Amino acid sequence: MPSPNYTDVTEFILMGLTSRQELQILFFVVFLIVYVITLVGNLGMIMLISVSPQLQSPMYFFLSHLSFVDVWFSSNVTPKLLENLLSKTKTISYIGCLIQCFFFIALVHVEVYILAVMAFDRFMAICKPLLYGSKMSRTVCIWLISVPYIYGFFISLISTLWTYGLYFCGNFEVNHFYCADPPLIKIACGGIHIKEYTMIVIAGINFTYSLSVVLISYTFIVIAILRMRSAEGRKKAFSTCGSHLTAVTMFYGTLIFMYLRRPTEESVEQGKMVAVFYTTIIPMLNPMIYSLRNKDVKEATNKAINRSCFVK
Repeated sequence: MPSPNYTDVTEFILMGLTSRQELQILFFVVFLIVYVITLVGNLGMIMLISVSPQLQSPMYFFLSHLSFVDVWFSSNVTPKLLENLLSKTKTISYIGCLIQCFFFIALVHVEVYILAVMAFDRFMAICKPLLYGSKMSRTVCIWLISVPYIYGFFISLISTLWTYGLYFCGNFEVNHFYCADPPLIKIACGGIHIKEYTMIVIAGINFTYSLSVVLISYTFIVIAILRMRSAEGRKKAFSTCGSHLTAVTMFYGTLIFMYLRRPTEESVEQGKMVAVFYTTIIPMLNPMIYSLRNKDVKEATNKAINRSCFVK
């Protein structure tokens, strides 16, 4: 069989969400509002945790890092999405595509392991309350939060090198609104099998391992809560854990739907719709999820507002 006619790539065309002009304007307005709310909500959460004495526990330390990752996660995708919604060319350079892939994969892995660390923190607080202060010291928390960052960026570097190993034969139209592995694999004509295999294996191993930590932690947490005699204690435990479980369910559910399937025309198209949810909507919702159902965050917010009004 003749060898494929590989072509040097300088840029890709991002097909985006729609080609209809009237919808592009509407989407621009919607995603701009969502992005602004995401930045304000997550940066506000980080600032609130840093200045509030009652939010200095390990749980809020980890939550501030989740907000930090959500800001970068959304910022890696949304600005280019907004630019292309108003642009006629809708292109992204080859280097820009690899950089976007690198940060996307890194931040996904950082976030899933931060969610796992947060589940472990809840396990220690509810199941081992007498040991919580000593076992979850500031030093331990820094180590626990450092590992997801180091591991996430390391595994992303390896995955991006495999993306760099893809070859293309003239079709540079990416059926997505950002550079993601599944649509890139779909249009590649060389290096496909190793990239597809490693993508599924890496995603499967990391999602399974981090989700196992969450499920095991919450199995023990539920058992401990059911043994509590205090109705108020059960209510508070369910409140803090409920927020975290909501965030875990949304994030893992959408990622598993996209990355644990072989790239096909149908899966890529479906994945594009799902990607809107976990790249823009979830980062916007996380601060709301953790604040609306959390008494400590509500009280800290009210005190911060009162202090700012008093200063004025």
